Amino acid sequence: MNQTKKNIKGLILAGGAGKRLHPITKIISKQLLPVYNKPMIYYPLTILINSGITEIMIITTREDQESFKHLLGNGEEWGVKISYKIQEKPEGIAQSLLIAEDWIDSSSVALILGDNLFFGAGLNKKIIQAIENNNGATIFCIKVNDPERFGVIDVDKDLNILSIKEKPKKPNSNWAITGLYIYDSKASSYARNLKKSSRGEYEITDINLKYLDSNNLKVEFLDDTNFSWLDTGTFDSLLEASNFIKNNSK
Repeated sequence: MNQTKKNIKGLILAGGAGKRLHPITKIISKQLLPVYNKPMIYYPLTILINSGITEIMIITTREDQESFKHLLGNGEEWGVKISYKIQEKPEGIAQSLLIAEDWIDSSSVALILGDNLFFGAGLNKKIIQAIENNNGATIFCIKVNDPERFGVIDVDKDLNILSIKEKPKKPNSNWAITGLYIYDSKASSYARNLKKSSRGEYEITDINLKYLDSNNLKVEFLDDTNFSWLDTGTFDSLLEASNFIKNNSK
């Protein structure tokens, strides 16, 4: 593992109730469910480790934290340092930046959602370069068939960001924002000043808009012919992810 030169920590949000996967997630965290032959949490964790990040925090629900600790321990087996924090109530992705604020301190942070899986040759190199070149925030986007389910960016012909909208009913593009974000040390202070949305959540889109408004937001476009992004929040997408990994395993 090549350690990144930048002072950056890795944050995995693995809380939430996983309601779309009930009744299974009544007894086990969604991020501990198997995706083909590994627990789901292994995939985002591996992304961070292979990107050279050695300090990682995993945010879990109170009832699931011991299971994560039993599985992953303090990270020694992985050659990293893993710590844990509890999300008492799921109130949006940006809440993770508040929960981990003291731990993040003055570092940059790579935030990844525990149910997001990324694949593609050269992905780690792309992430490492994005970390090294980040001067504010960097988001990763990929084209999808159902952009209304995600945060969506609208871009001009030169791929400059015109707007970001959260789950728009009529998206202006099919560039979805994935669950991988790189932020400088200002992210937690931005999160501290957020107000909850109409959904009762601290929206990560609002964090991204803060950076966009100050001209400090970059986009890494993932070519969907070379990269794959799987959001495993439903039974169908969970099965799709398992089949994808099985069919692409050597």
